[in-house]
Amino acid sequence: MWKNFLPKLQQHLLPRILSNLAAHSPDSRISDADQYKCDASKVLFKHDRMYQHNLFRVNYTTYDIRRGQDVMNPSTSHHNVMVLANTEDDESASAHPFRYARVLGVFHVNVVYVGHGMVDYQPHRLEFLWVRWYENSGVTRNGWFDQKLDRIRFPSMAGQDAFGFIDPSDVLRGCHVVPAFSKGRQHYDGRGISRCAKDSGDWAQYYVNR
Repeated sequence: MWKNFLPKLQQHLLPRILSNLAAHSPDSRISDADQYKCDASKVLFKHDRMYQHNLFRVNYTTYDIRRGQDVMNPSTSHHNVMVLANTEDDESASAHPFRYARVLGVFHVNVVYVGHGMVDYQPHRLEFLWVRWYENSGVTRNGWFDQKLDRIRFPSMAGQDAFGFIDPSDVLRGCHVVPAFSKGRQHYDGRGISRCAKDSGDWAQYYVNR
């Protein structure tokens, strides 16, 4: 399964690598016109290894202007996060400002970039979250004034964007996702499609608590 995701992971890491190169060596900054020369296949993993972690922590500001911390563990029920929607790539972002995801794994890789704009062959550590995305369940107007909870569900795993990767620094905070029990389970026999996706206990829809 991971072989199918490696090109997508390389594509996710490439812009972060180029951003880091520009930050540490402004002279090596790649112009927008030269972005097309950058090949994601030139993103190599040292010793072809990825390193998995059990926990992911994120600090956030509470409503009373204090610092809070959420701890996510993919092996427990504390495994859901929220990020800002990308208004450039997601047409529904204007209707809903956030995206929600279930964290399937917490990883880091030591990356060596050998493509256009490279500086050296030194490996650089990059963390990422492997996630399964939720999607809006058709209710687009949710908010404080509508007095409704966000309703979400998992898209088909056959979809191209059912899974993805997140930069941990993009996570706003963890979120509490509650099954919509009245909608029933996705798999009544308790057998899922993918052990990696952990979908055997999926519900048809969920609510996001505030």
